[in-house]
Amino acid sequence: MNWLIVIGCTLAAGIWLVFLSAKAARSIDFSERIAPYMRSSELKSTLLEETTFNKQGIWGGLYQLALPFVTDALNRFSLGTASGAALERRLEQAHEGKTVADFRAEQIVWALASFAFSIFLVSIAAYQGRTSLVAGAALSIACGIAGFIGRDWWLSQSIQRREKQMLAEFPALAELMALSVTAGESAVNALERVCRVSNGELSTEFKKILAQTRSGDGLVPALQDFSQRTSVTALSRFVDGIVVAVERGTPLSDVLRAQAQDVRDVAKRELMETAGKKEIAMMVPVVFFILPLTVIFAVFPGISLLQLDF
Repeated sequence: MNWLIVIGCTLAAGIWLVFLSAKAARSIDFSERIAPYMRSSELKSTLLEETTFNKQGIWGGLYQLALPFVTDALNRFSLGTASGAALERRLEQAHEGKTVADFRAEQIVWALASFAFSIFLVSIAAYQGRTSLVAGAALSIACGIAGFIGRDWWLSQSIQRREKQMLAEFPALAELMALSVTAGESAVNALERVCRVSNGELSTEFKKILAQTRSGDGLVPALQDFSQRTSVTALSRFVDGIVVAVERGTPLSDVLRAQAQDVRDVAKRELMETAGKKEIAMMVPVVFFILPLTVIFAVFPGISLLQLDF
């Protein structure tokens, strides 16, 4: 068993040296060479500054190794514009602060980690004689593909969790904004007040709208960009209501209160539907586990007292 550990460590060290040599031998294009001298052209407003992704540890090292190759592959083979745009929109919905190349690099890291873990398990099983080489290779490839797809599934789950949280925060923030508008404040000032007194995912999106408004885009384009970033129907209606109120001068407070009440009604209906489904699911353990035990405990004493001879 000791020689297997030595071979495994040697193989890991060799793979790591191959990665390092490939990174060192990688050709640097013209844009990367002049990037340090063109920093002045990449200045951005602090209002539009995004959080950076913390890359530390062994996964950060794998990420840094895979990112240049993924970037080159994206530039060379140029994945479809529609798929790249759709992925960028999904990353904005998840609010992870990553680019398409960052996400592809993470997918590769997940695939390599799954592949390496499966190789480790298959090696142990092969040493004990429980699997064949072909089955182990097929399982390792399947695990690598599953790791690649799993990162995309995790992104979808992150988007769903964030949108549910935004929808849960919407009624309170909409009523707070309606109260501010009723007190005489404008839509921009009402958004600013909401951002000052609240924290959460929806408040973060409102801060983006304010930052985009202060940078000179205007409130209506900023709201429309927010509507394109989210797939929540209630938030899209919220944006449409504010846009109509700003452009036509209709009462905004009544619209916001009505939308908040609609969202609460939808939440109540969903809660009742979930309760109905759970009630039906609870019948399974009652009928197949609890009820038979109750019948046995009720009938067994009478049967034992009958003292029947067969």
